[in-house]
Amino acid sequence: MQKQIIQTAGAPQAIGTYSQAVKVGATVYLSGQIGLDPVSMQLVEGIEAQIHRVFQNLQAVAEAAGGSLADVVKLNVFLTDLGHFALVNSIMAEYFSQPYPARAAVGVASLPRGALVEADGVLVLES
Repeated sequence: MQKQIIQTAGAPQAIGTYSQAVKVGATVYLSGQIGLDPVSMQLVEGIEAQIHRVFQNLQAVAEAAGGSLADVVKLNVFLTDLGHFALVNSIMAEYFSQPYPARAAVGVASLPRGALVEADGVLVLES
């Protein structure tokens, strides 16, 4: 199967050697998104704003791939403070509905650009 690179101005441009997403067949691999505003390329202020921005960025890339967050089957969330886990859950419920994707939440020492949260995922598009 041939891979297709997914690119959108609706999410931050890559800040490293990666693509926003790669589509292979009906599967789309979403790269990690932090709370960067796609226009200014600056990190938004505060954990709540960063969580929202992360999901908005993932949503923009999913849509560019021809899907939506409803197509996400696996989500990985990385937090510099696991004390924000409940906040992630409540904000995630604004972007996802049941049945929820499989998910991992991992505490990490640091993230790019001093971000407080990052998430990546895998979605499967209907054929």
